Amino acid sequence: MFTRKSRRRVTQFVLACAGVSALAGVHARPVISEVLYDAAGTDNGNVFVELFGTPGTLLDGLLLEGVNGADGNIYRSVMLAGTIPSDGVFVVGDDSGDGTSLVSGIDLIREVDWQNGPDSIVLRSGTIILDALGYGDFGSGVFAGEGSAAPDVLAGSSLARIDPAVDTHNNLLDFMVLDLPTPGSVPVSAVPLPPAVLLFLSGILGLAGIARKRG
Repeated sequence: MFTRKSRRRVTQFVLACAGVSALAGVHARPVISEVLYDAAGTDNGNVFVELFGTPGTLLDGLLLEGVNGADGNIYRSVMLAGTIPSDGVFVVGDDSGDGTSLVSGIDLIREVDWQNGPDSIVLRSGTIILDALGYGDFGSGVFAGEGSAAPDVLAGSSLARIDPAVDTHNNLLDFMVLDLPTPGSVPVSAVPLPPAVLLFLSGILGLAGIARKRG
C-alpha cells in the first residue's frame, strides 16, 4: 500500500517524465532549417534544402513544394523518403542530372533547384502544412510562407533557421543569411535527443526527485 511519501515520489517521477516528453515534442514536427536556392555559378547539383527534426522520424510520403511568387502555382513537387538520422539533420541535395549531387553529406538526392525569390517552399504531409519558407519581396505577389518573408539572398548564400529547435512561424524572425552555407550542420544546442536518451533522462530526473526527498 502506498504511503503519502511514496505517492509523492511517484508523482515527482511522473511529472519529470512528462516534462521530458514535452521537451521531445518540441522536435516532433520536421521543419525547414536551411535552403540554398541560388548557388555561386550553376545551380545544377549544388543547391539543397535541409530539414531538422526528431531522430528516427520517417519522411516517406512528405512533400516539398516550390510555390511561384508571381501566381501562386506549384512549379515543383518533391516526394521525400528516408528517416531523419541521429543528429536530427536531413539534407536533400539537388540532382546533377546523373543521379549524383555535389552537395556534401546528403541523405537524399532529388530535383530541388528552387527558383530565386520572391517564392516559397512548403513542407507538407498530405493537406497538412508542416512548415513553409517564403523569401524575397512579394509586393502584390503570392506569399506562401509564414509571417513575413525572409530576404532574397545573393548567389552563394543560404537562408538558415537561427535556431532549428524554435519556430515562431515568422520567416523574417526565424531565418538569417549565411554567406557560407552549412548543409548537415546545426547549432549543438539545437540537436534533439534520441528517444532512448530522453527515456533515460526521465528516469534520472525522477530518481533525483526521490533522492532530494530522502535528503
